[in-house]
Amino acid sequence: MRKIYLLLLFLVINISFIAAQTIKGKVLDEKGQPLVSATVVIKELNRGVSTDSEGKFRFVRLPKRELTVEVGFVGYDNNVKKINFDTEEEVHLLFNMVTNTYLEEVEVFGERYKQPEKLDAITRMPLRPSEQIQSISVISDKVISEQGALTITDAVRNVPGVTLFGSYGGVRESMSSRGYRGVPVLKNGVRIDSDFRTGSITSDMQGVESIQVIKGSAAVTQGVGNDLGSPGGVINVVTKTPKFVNGGEVSIRTGSWGQFRPTFDVQSVLDKGKTVAFRLNGAYERSDGFRKHVSMNRVYINPSLEWRPDSKTTVTLEMDYMDENKTPDRGTINLAGPDTEALYKMPLNQFLGFNTDNTSNKTSTYAARIVRQIADKVSIRAAYFNSSYNSDQTGAALDTIKGGYSNPERQRSLNRSLREDKNSTFQLDLIGRDIFTGSIKHTFQLGFDYKKNDLMTNSYGYLNAKGKFVTPIIDTINATSGNINNGAPKIPNGQWNLGDPVISQESSYGIMAQEVMTINQYLKAILGLRYSYQTSTSGTGSGQTTGDAWDPIIGVMITPIKNINLFGSYTTTTSLRSAAQLKEDGSAIGASRSKQYEVGIKSDWLDNRLRFNFTYFNILNSNTSYGIYSTVNDRTPLYYDNAGDLKRDGIEVELSGRILENLQIMTGYAYVNPRYKNSPAYKEGSAPINTAKHTANGWLNYLINKGPLKGLSAGLGVYYVGDRPSNDYTITVAIHNTQPNVKPFDMPAYTTVNAQLAYTYSKFTARVFFNNIFDEVGYNSYFRGGYINQIDPRNFAAVVSYKF
Repeated sequence: MRKIYLLLLFLVINISFIAAQTIKGKVLDEKGQPLVSATVVIKELNRGVSTDSEGKFRFVRLPKRELTVEVGFVGYDNNVKKINFDTEEEVHLLFNMVTNTYLEEVEVFGERYKQPEKLDAITRMPLRPSEQIQSISVISDKVISEQGALTITDAVRNVPGVTLFGSYGGVRESMSSRGYRGVPVLKNGVRIDSDFRTGSITSDMQGVESIQVIKGSAAVTQGVGNDLGSPGGVINVVTKTPKFVNGGEVSIRTGSWGQFRPTFDVQSVLDKGKTVAFRLNGAYERSDGFRKHVSMNRVYINPSLEWRPDSKTTVTLEMDYMDENKTPDRGTINLAGPDTEALYKMPLNQFLGFNTDNTSNKTSTYAARIVRQIADKVSIRAAYFNSSYNSDQTGAALDTIKGGYSNPERQRSLNRSLREDKNSTFQLDLIGRDIFTGSIKHTFQLGFDYKKNDLMTNSYGYLNAKGKFVTPIIDTINATSGNINNGAPKIPNGQWNLGDPVISQESSYGIMAQEVMTINQYLKAILGLRYSYQTSTSGTGSGQTTGDAWDPIIGVMITPIKNINLFGSYTTTTSLRSAAQLKEDGSAIGASRSKQYEVGIKSDWLDNRLRFNFTYFNILNSNTSYGIYSTVNDRTPLYYDNAGDLKRDGIEVELSGRILENLQIMTGYAYVNPRYKNSPAYKEGSAPINTAKHTANGWLNYLINKGPLKGLSAGLGVYYVGDRPSNDYTITVAIHNTQPNVKPFDMPAYTTVNAQLAYTYSKFTARVFFNNIFDEVGYNSYFRGGYINQIDPRNFAAVVSYKF
């Protein structure tokens, strides 16, 4: 308790006031009415404020020099004025805004001078990505629209080092970052899937404002490593909320394999005082897959409401709901042992499952946020997030028979599983920005959060002759024969019973403090400390476990030249998942801990239109564990043992923004070298499953903004994913269907090339997408789970949209 008290006193701030120059002003729309929540920025100082309910703003403590004041608001051209304090100490400005149709100030990473919407749900600090010590990437809805991205995987391929770990038959999106499997995928700050590896769900892009990726430890803001504080980072899917404009957009997309996708986005200001606004996004989609018998249909809706009762308070309510049915696809098989790559190129008219296979996912999230300014530079932020995820999956599973992998015959069984997953998060933060003690400027956060999840799973099976509850075996097929029976399966003896539910619960709370201390124009110190407590009850029989952890972040940022920030940091992540696991002698393994060092460069160029980031990271994950099973196919271990250390280091480079007024660029490269060290279970120097050492991405988009072809644009993207191990390389015992002392083969690397053409005339835009132009054959796999899924072959789509 003493440590907690010390933490609460982490930031004690004495505010000193000095006389300085002041700017006061007012922002009006085209009708002369106050424009509420417009962004006002002093460009030379990188300082920004929002206008109040009367359209007014104020800056104090300004240097005596020439300054450029710029006002921006979605739907309006930016308005710029220069002032000079040579002759007066207080300046009054009036900005009359002009409507802008094309919203050119929205960059590929979002608005230039503003913190991306809801980034504080995962960073808990009121800072832009370039001001934070963590490595942060943002993909805006502008990129999602231009590239025609329909999945999280499509969008985050623009982030170096983030790849799809596995799609589990195309029905989920489990992402990997820095060699960590299944980093948490959040929606508006709350996870939907409580699995610590986040097998996750799919998400519709129609309602997405941006996708934000923290690479590296999120332990200080999100908790322990087996929860949301993954040492690999987190991905936050941010949904759209009102912009306090009247308008909207409707579109229709059609494409390969019978795709039909109408969407809409409508928003409105509900009162004359412009204090209440509403927004509604929605989509319907149905399509067949490139493989026979595979199909998908989806309904998505995303309403939100924002209320600004006064100039100091903002209340936001939002909901996000999706009902999706999709066919799980086992993909193909490997016609050799686990050490040899012999992937069978399955013809697209062949399907290994049954025509009744289906995954039904119903997901919903709810969020309520309130921000209250309690002093000139101090605010309180409270947020509550809730999610519900219900899944019913029925699908075929395959297993080898006599003759092993080289025999194309496979025994086919039928699995059906149910999942009911409920998660909630509450966050409370006290935030101060640009507060001075003497000459030192402070931006700080003091916060508390509470998380809870309830999970219930069960599965169907039947009682065999020995009275054991098992998965029914349906038949044996030849995967290469071309005449696979895809008809509805017949359950042995007609029995198909629901097993006993498995219930797991987990709750945790955390107290944290963060401080960015600006010592002078060249030097910043970053400090943070979090205390986390977690209790969990597992339905697998391990009972209730509790644990706690302290995790710090320490860093420094040096600015030798304006807009160039050199940074270095040290963080830790504690995973309590193994803390109560018992070894053969009855002793507990204890918590696993990651120590992470990062150094790098963050820089903004061309008036903040272009951003460059370089990061080197070094992570040591110590005291890992693994389960000892009685047989290869058992799911519950007899006991656990230490698995040694897992070391990761690498680099990430990205350049994104506009190098010309009409030329966008997003490029990146990542290298990660993960390897086991001093492990009694895994081969020394071997890498964990599905870790690509090399990934790269590139995207260019050119817009003709003058002349007779004004409004025409063209984009080209290239994406590379390197070789990755199909499984772990074990040396002593079989872990997750591995064969000891057999090096697993690598899934082959692949490169895809995409392009788009678009033309905008007045309020209409037409786009054509050409994906995987050279028809590259690549695979994403969860090999030990029996999934080897081919990436989408060459395909095309067209979208027509109308803005009003």
